[in-house]
Amino acid sequence: MIVVTGAAGFIASALVSRLNAANFNDLVVVDNFSVEKKLRNLEGKKLREYVDREEFFAWLDEHHAQVEFVFHLGARTDTAEMDPAVFDLLNLNYSKQMWLACCQYQLPLVYASSAATYGDGALGYSDADDALLPLYRPLNPYGESKNDFDNWAVAQAEKPYFWAGLKFFNVYGPNEYHKGRMASVVFHAFQQIQQNGSMTLFKSHNPDYVDGGQMRDFVYVKDVVEVCYFLLHHRKDSGLYNLGSGTARTFMDLALNTFTALGAPVDIRFRDTPEDIRDKYQYYTQADMRKLHSIGYPNAFASLEEGIRDYVQQYLLPDQYY
Repeated sequence: MIVVTGAAGFIASALVSRLNAANFNDLVVVDNFSVEKKLRNLEGKKLREYVDREEFFAWLDEHHAQVEFVFHLGARTDTAEMDPAVFDLLNLNYSKQMWLACCQYQLPLVYASSAATYGDGALGYSDADDALLPLYRPLNPYGESKNDFDNWAVAQAEKPYFWAGLKFFNVYGPNEYHKGRMASVVFHAFQQIQQNGSMTLFKSHNPDYVDGGQMRDFVYVKDVVEVCYFLLHHRKDSGLYNLGSGTARTFMDLALNTFTALGAPVDIRFRDTPEDIRDKYQYYTQADMRKLHSIGYPNAFASLEEGIRDYVQQYLLPDQYY
């Protein structure tokens, strides 16, 4: 059996699809299944069992001998949430319990970290040196919770025989329909263009960047789950790994490619970045992907053009799930 936590969410449900495509159907999915708007992400997938996240560790005590691998992708990901207690409960303490359980039962573990751990990027975006972890200054409680767990995990004397923390950059793609404000800019661009014929981007409040020139490492969710699938079989070279495309692109690039994928005339407008996030806004991120490739990961990552075209035409327009 393979355990996937956060399974009704965006990235984890895409991973379930990837595993099913490879004939891994003995899957135990873990989540808070009371959130109905996420349940469509799992419709039609081949699964062994649903386990509520509050009941999971009792379930694992009983069934650990049958478990082969754990993907711990469940997390509170709302960067606008400012209550650290929420993240301490769901991102930090639950993840510590997962780590300790995997140590106890000798289970390999891949868990979701985040590029939000890097803060404003003043120390760069390299995953090569764990010594920098205590120096990072995330810009919000979400990033702090992920960085706190990374620091805790690296410092542990006892570790799962294989573990990997994946620092997700700006992931976009199918199965994020439920995420509301926290969905990708591609998703919001599609919605705005369909409804209004135009889309709105944040103005730049940094003189080094023009409006729409803010840059992110946008990575397609199909590439993210391909890396997870690789690690399922690799099971060595434990550590923290960046997971982005390795290429920073502008929000203007993203917008133009969404119009192109829709075959719609370009109409891009700008508004001020909200004041509540303006001083915490990242103007540039780019994953250094050398570490992942150095352990043998063979695949190239989709370009922004390729990813947006696939997402818009194969999933958003026909309202399909992956």
